[in-house]
Amino acid sequence: MSKNLVIVESPAKAKTLKKFLGSSYKIEASVGHVRDLPKSELGIDVENDFEPKYITIRGKGEVLSKLRREARNADKVYLATDPDREGEAISWHLSNALKLDADKAIRITFNEITKTAVKKSIKEARSIDMNLVDAQQARRELDRIVGYKLSPLLWKKVRRRLSAGRVQSVALKMICDREEEINAFTPREYWTIDVTLSSAGPKSARSRFSAKFVGSERRGAELDDKRQSDEVVAALDGKDLVVAEVKSGARVRKPAAPFTTSTLQQEASKHLNFATNKTMMVAQQLYEGVDIEGEGAVGIVTYIRTDSTRISDEAFEDVRAYILEKHGERYASPEKTEYKNKGRAQDAHEAIRPTYVTRTPDSVKASLTKDQFKLYKLIWERFVACQMTPATYRTRSVKLVCAVKDEELCFRASGSVLDFDGFLSVYSRPEDPEDAEKNPDQEADNGARIPDLKKGDAVKLQEIKPAQHFTQPPARYTEAMLVRTMEELGIGRPSTYAATIANIVARRYVLKENKMFFPTELGLTINEIMKNNFEDIVDIDFTAKMEEDLDKVEDGRLEWKEIVRVFYGPFDRQIKLAEEKIGDVEIGDEETDIICENCGRRMVIKYGRFGRFLACPGFPECKNAKPYFEEAGVNCPECGGRLLIKKTKKGRKYYGCENNPECPFMSWNKPTGEKCPVCGEPLVEKGSRDSKKIACSNDKCGYVAEAALSESDRGS
Repeated sequence: MSKNLVIVESPAKAKTLKKFLGSSYKIEASVGHVRDLPKSELGIDVENDFEPKYITIRGKGEVLSKLRREARNADKVYLATDPDREGEAISWHLSNALKLDADKAIRITFNEITKTAVKKSIKEARSIDMNLVDAQQARRELDRIVGYKLSPLLWKKVRRRLSAGRVQSVALKMICDREEEINAFTPREYWTIDVTLSSAGPKSARSRFSAKFVGSERRGAELDDKRQSDEVVAALDGKDLVVAEVKSGARVRKPAAPFTTSTLQQEASKHLNFATNKTMMVAQQLYEGVDIEGEGAVGIVTYIRTDSTRISDEAFEDVRAYILEKHGERYASPEKTEYKNKGRAQDAHEAIRPTYVTRTPDSVKASLTKDQFKLYKLIWERFVACQMTPATYRTRSVKLVCAVKDEELCFRASGSVLDFDGFLSVYSRPEDPEDAEKNPDQEADNGARIPDLKKGDAVKLQEIKPAQHFTQPPARYTEAMLVRTMEELGIGRPSTYAATIANIVARRYVLKENKMFFPTELGLTINEIMKNNFEDIVDIDFTAKMEEDLDKVEDGRLEWKEIVRVFYGPFDRQIKLAEEKIGDVEIGDEETDIICENCGRRMVIKYGRFGRFLACPGFPECKNAKPYFEEAGVNCPECGGRLLIKKTKKGRKYYGCENNPECPFMSWNKPTGEKCPVCGEPLVEKGSRDSKKIACSNDKCGYVAEAALSESDRGS
């Protein structure tokens, strides 16, 4: 029987494909790239029109030898790497490394690893698309030139083991710029006044509701200080309000589009607390195949590197049939809902969706890891919801006035009540605040019920609540915000965001605390060097234009080496100027208040293979070093020492006293610093991230505090 060889990147993918192809197909994995530019040098022949010098990646010799043997015995070699630029380049490198004839090397791609998709791809086999390969080569050379020219400069001028990248430098600049905005921000005081009102009528029929002060013609809507607030409060004393206007209506909340790579990373960060690289790792597992009980290795989501929101007609028919069966006709969108792609989207693949909508999250839960289940559930619910009918709300907005002296003080009460849940029956997530900002006239889903009032009705003023506020600086970037902003600005591509963010964290240019990014002193220094000497590299428009040029290469509208030629000359001159201009940069270690017990100096924080540690600045005279532990922010309930956040050998977090082993206190839950009023044992925070509570650490006591944690505590 004739044999056909199918080569994929990963063993997991190979295992899944074996289920769909018969005995006439042999499936092997290349385990990623087999050729690349050498690590020991630039690997680009600048004098020979930027010709790349590809070599076999160390450790891949045995893999290639096996693939060559299999290829010699095969009638056809199907190159089944991922359906994107990187996958196309891997197939091209394999074809060259295995010395395959053009008629023997056949490229197949599939958006989902299902029997139907794989069989169809073999029927629609094609040759390698060199436009895709060239776009990848251009990106690889640009990134190599920036990395291999800039990194040695940073080693020489700042410290060793630093790096600079084309996209990561822009991401770092965004974080540093935001920090500058925050530091330069001057808070402005302002006051708001909320009032509690009750409708007229018998006491049993009265309804209480709240309204906000929205200004008057004389004073406007802004209350700048306490004096102005007190004037309004005094004017309201003993007065009733009159309904001046009532608007009742309805609003529609439409479902969000199915996931692209970027939106999946954002939602997984916000709702699952997944880092972008973790999201991509787990999503890749779901795409390549997981062992489902009774089915074996199965790919349960479609390709996870996509910027398209499109779904196929077949997928729509399947999900519509599912919605009709499980929820009824009222919930099913009668026609396929199409979503607009972002401006730079290539639409090469479908959106991320389950391969079979009937494979519900609960049906596969027992076969998935905890993280796989969470992410699959998010993908499945978002996909089903995107083809369901919108949710509808009944809205009411009431304008109320209080006539005082020569002006009318105006208040507004508004609310919306869910009338029909629609897609929310499947995918219920809070509306994005940024989307709300873009639609300021849209009533919030606050569930507030405004009583049935008519124009001219009088309402009783029950309570006046003035409150002082200060304007807030722009928020620091979270992973979700950074990914969203990079996509909107056209910086990099969604498939590169995870690696970009991981790089700037690993190089310690930024720290992540409470989900937010803070630039370190090292990061600020690197950013300053880049801004002052390599303006183009950190320029957002320049970087976005380069992404557009790479898209032109992919479309066959631009020759790939032209991008490199145009970039290299000016950049090489900038490197030479920077070497002369930049002096040696000293970055001091972060000093702590921990005293070295050997010599009395203040210990400093240093970084090693396993993260931060404390060291004496007197090295090499004093070689004292010890682990660095983050403080929990409360004192030890037993001895009063500082409570530290520590980890077990297996990585589980716990809270222990700095005076250990003299003080044996430890807790898996964070102590609050207060004692239980019932038994006197320490109170601790218990529960999940979204439902924390304060309870007694003594399980036999069972005391739970009535007050919930504040929002700031929830975010910590």
